[in-house]
Amino acid sequence: MDRLKRACGAAGLKSLASRFLRQTQGNVAMMFAMALPVLLMITLGAIDIHQASKVKAQLQDALDAAALAAARSNFTDDVNINTVGLAALKANMPGYFGKDGDTASFTLVDNRRVEAEAKVDVKVLVANVFLPPYGKLLDDYLPVGASSEVVRASRNVEVALVLDITGSMAGSPLVSLKEAAKELVGLVVQEQQSPFTSRVALVPYSMGVNLGDYAAKARGPLQTSTTVQGADWADAAKSLSRVSNGSLTANNHGLKKDDYVWISGVSNASSGLNNRVHRVSSVTTNSFQISGFSGNGRNNTGSFRRCWAPDCQVWVTSNQHTLSTGDWVKVSGVQGMSALNNTFQVTKISDDQFSVGLWGPEQSAYSRGGAVQCGYDGCERRYFIGRDNRTLRDLSSSTCVSERLWTERNRSGALIPTDRSPGRTSERDEWGGRNYPHEDNRCLSNTLTPLTDQVNDDDKRGVKGLNSQIDAYRAAGSTAGQIGIEWGWYAVSPNFNTVWPSASSANLYDTSKTLKAVVLMTDGEFNNPYCQGVISHDAPSNGSAGNANFQINCSAPNGSPFAQSVALCEGMKKENIVIYTVGFNLSTSTGGAGVDTAYEVMQQCATSKEHFFTPNKNTDLKEAFRAIGRDITRLRIAR
Repeated sequence: MDRLKRACGAAGLKSLASRFLRQTQGNVAMMFAMALPVLLMITLGAIDIHQASKVKAQLQDALDAAALAAARSNFTDDVNINTVGLAALKANMPGYFGKDGDTASFTLVDNRRVEAEAKVDVKVLVANVFLPPYGKLLDDYLPVGASSEVVRASRNVEVALVLDITGSMAGSPLVSLKEAAKELVGLVVQEQQSPFTSRVALVPYSMGVNLGDYAAKARGPLQTSTTVQGADWADAAKSLSRVSNGSLTANNHGLKKDDYVWISGVSNASSGLNNRVHRVSSVTTNSFQISGFSGNGRNNTGSFRRCWAPDCQVWVTSNQHTLSTGDWVKVSGVQGMSALNNTFQVTKISDDQFSVGLWGPEQSAYSRGGAVQCGYDGCERRYFIGRDNRTLRDLSSSTCVSERLWTERNRSGALIPTDRSPGRTSERDEWGGRNYPHEDNRCLSNTLTPLTDQVNDDDKRGVKGLNSQIDAYRAAGSTAGQIGIEWGWYAVSPNFNTVWPSASSANLYDTSKTLKAVVLMTDGEFNNPYCQGVISHDAPSNGSAGNANFQINCSAPNGSPFAQSVALCEGMKKENIVIYTVGFNLSTSTGGAGVDTAYEVMQQCATSKEHFFTPNKNTDLKEAFRAIGRDITRLRIAR
């Protein structure tokens, strides 16, 4: 096109010159001869200037792209910044920057701004071709320059990696996951942590999430056993001085109408008096009558005891026992009343007393000792009825967590998750969910790592880095993806800073200052719903969710794991948390109505379809994490 323009321009000038030369009047020919070189230089030089302008525009676009590439890199020194920028610039400007006259520089200023400058020489073509030697008045090259500036890492970065390390990930998949996760960490965490920070939290999950030393601050302290101060069923025995015509005499007996008494030891007593519980029907100061009895007995024989309850059941005294009616407990170490050393479902009498269903008159007297271990959700041990609705089960606590009980409702009345700070208020229990695992599906050994920039080990401080934590992952257990997602949110939530060390505190929600991202990864279906700290009977009974005999006989109050997961992601998105999802080798089946597959969860949780990855091979898994790491790095750039 440029050659055609030059040819047309030359033909036009030739025609114009011919017309002037044919003129014979005046000095027109002489004037034309003098002006022609200047006119040609101006006209043809304009073509060169136009060409230079085009190159300048190309150079500006290429330099902007190169400066952006340099800013997106992880380098913090000018040498490497310059290398990255120049490589990008050459790729976008072929034919330039291969000779001495072309120059470019990329400089990192204050560790936050990449400044770029470039200059190229555009060869003068038209003037030198058509007007030698007049064209030599112009330089052989026209210099063209451009400059660009990109603000780099103008936001802090907080990323939670939620990683599936269930049993199905054993072998090469876990090896690839470790490599992929470490590469992502390397891309995200910058060596330079000032003026902006870049940190990563690790949330490995299987049947739950192990919080390790942070468990008590997250799900609350567990109730330990309380001491037995006493156990009895009635007041001390008082003597009877006379039994006649249904009236029983005992000075200052202290009874009142409708009390219940146990009578024993009356000699020659009429039938139906001894070793029975009777209701007091009327009283005087020194005598009383019992319902349904009108007989006699020998004077000065026998005694009575006022029962503490109409059924004369044993009451256990254990100060501040924390129990409620219907709770299960295990009593141990009692001497004397040995029948108490067993497991019972209690009835609360007061904050310091409860009954256990033992009939008092049959028991030996309490002597001393004993401890009461509660079994409700929140105790060190968990006693519950299994999925068969009849068998009492017993499980120990762990530092793993299960689903946090949702207490917030949206406008339509549906329960929704929040990231409110953990704890208990007068209105609600906001603690994280406790977890009582069976030995067939143990609490995973790998713990959550809160936000840190410690990539490698610090031997002097005895601190394990992110890479070492990842290398230690072991595949085991079933899949509670909803709990992994939940704690991925909490790891970057400022409302959970009470749980973590101060160095791991998350920044406030403010997208202008901090980019928060959660990466969710799974290779299978979520099959571990929980109810009151135990895997629910909603879970599969085929062994994929652990021993079905130790599933509790109640449904997950928060709903299915799939529905919970999507609701948790919606909560994160409201806080402008960017969510990447990686469904590794997942079936693309969408199941029935609603969200009921892991594929659908990953699809709906992702911030956009560009944030949803479905690798099917180990190499694809690593490439997905690599792409996520690069994208997070790009998102740090403000402009």
